[in-house]
Amino acid sequence: MTDPLLSVRDLSVAFHQGGNTSLAVEHISFDIQRGETVALVGESGSGKSVSANSILKLLPYPSASHPSGEILFNGKDLLKANDAELRNVRGNDITMIFQEPMTSLNPLHSIERQIGEILELHQGLEGAAARTRILELLNQVGIREPEKRLSAYPHELSGGQRQRVMIAMALANRPELLIADEPTTALDVTVQAQILELLKKLKDEHGMSMLFITHDLGIVRKIADRVCVMTKGKIVETGPTAEIFASPQHAYTRHLLASEPKGNPPPSDASKPIVMEASDMKVWFPIKAGFLRKVVDHVKAVDGIDLKLRAGQTLGVVGESGSGKTTLGLALTRLISSKGRIAFVGKDIDRYSFNEMRPLRNRMQIVFQDPYGSLSPRMSVADIIAEGLKIHERSLSENERDARVAAALEEVGLDPSTRWRYPHEFSGGQRQRIAIARAMVLKPQFVMLDEPTSALDMSVQAQVVDLLRDLQSKHDLAYLFISHDLKVVRALANEMIVMRMGKVVEQGPAERIFSAPTEDYTKALMAAAFDIEAVNLTAIRQ
Repeated sequence: MTDPLLSVRDLSVAFHQGGNTSLAVEHISFDIQRGETVALVGESGSGKSVSANSILKLLPYPSASHPSGEILFNGKDLLKANDAELRNVRGNDITMIFQEPMTSLNPLHSIERQIGEILELHQGLEGAAARTRILELLNQVGIREPEKRLSAYPHELSGGQRQRVMIAMALANRPELLIADEPTTALDVTVQAQILELLKKLKDEHGMSMLFITHDLGIVRKIADRVCVMTKGKIVETGPTAEIFASPQHAYTRHLLASEPKGNPPPSDASKPIVMEASDMKVWFPIKAGFLRKVVDHVKAVDGIDLKLRAGQTLGVVGESGSGKTTLGLALTRLISSKGRIAFVGKDIDRYSFNEMRPLRNRMQIVFQDPYGSLSPRMSVADIIAEGLKIHERSLSENERDARVAAALEEVGLDPSTRWRYPHEFSGGQRQRIAIARAMVLKPQFVMLDEPTSALDMSVQAQVVDLLRDLQSKHDLAYLFISHDLKVVRALANEMIVMRMGKVVEQGPAERIFSAPTEDYTKALMAAAFDIEAVNLTAIRQ
């Protein structure tokens, strides 16, 4: 075997803060051969991204240091390279794609300018030559009508398009090694599948090597030649992908492989009362144009949807970003205006004013996608959970409120003694449990769950799904579960709505839709989520 393109040897990474030193990575070693894809797998906090950033020395030095190790790229130790040598390697020989393209792309610069800057800096290309190369790159990564996208800004592109632009920037100088740090985590399943296919195709065409960082072993199976499994700063198992999946040796690897959400939703009971009902519900946003700002058209975010949701039942709402899933949930809870009938526990609420809705708010609650964004960083957990009680149950004494908060935390599996801490002192999974406790403390009948597991590691996802099932069985809750993750929906939903561009594509019992979908769009979603090859994914774009 030839010498590896990249060889990481006995690498350790330490962080220094306030006189304290902590090891984030401890004595890891791995190689990447030419043309090979190596996956670095592990949950949040395992040290994956720190290891990858060390390759290009992108850590916050001098607070970060390397107590041991070397990183050999084409035989040269990058840890000993000076700034000029590193600038030559970065963007030329080694490039990187990050998890969230919206934070990686400059919001003030057009796509043409951002890709052109790389070409000018590394290749000296300007003007017509640069534009020709930019169009070539955008075509390579599958951007349709690239000439029309040159002047676009990042906010004008979809998540998948932004990630394709990031890939175009990474490939601009034909690198030898591409580092992809969770490049598909924030994407819909269909877009995720397309990006994985694109990366694989481009890698083969350009003869690149790739270091692919992820917490999702399902992705690893599709793209990697070899796997390194990481936890608590250490690589605990490494080997060919097929071997790791067929016969994992380390307990942590077996834990990751078994961490996918499993089980079935509580059985649906048609005799139970209807909690939420909608008939011909529409949410249309006007498009205005001209000097007088006349309405010339509408964005039909939700267009004529009917649904019924009973106590103890979960209605799963699936579809790609922009399909109208969240708008549907916000309209049902009367947080945005809509047309059509909406009934909550038998009362028509579609014409209720803000003040008329207030007495009902404690009985309908929402758990959002990002718990860090939905929990106030300035309030303790006790204050966050008690806030709703102060508004809706004013007769409670301070001791009674505190007892309810402690009981809610205990119910979601958290130690009540931690209630005086702040959100930043908890992990992502713990913060989502706090968000669930905030909703449950008011004893609601209806809960809208808007992508509550998408920001979490696989094993934490499974724990949250189990928790939601337990709470539903205990309190006979009605859930509206919005997600693009069909594996999670399968574990929770009795009924299901598949949405596309504001309309219902398919609707019915979840078990039937998962086992025998009738519409091409639904089949394409299933193909992307469960790695089924029966349907061409491009069908959903047509």
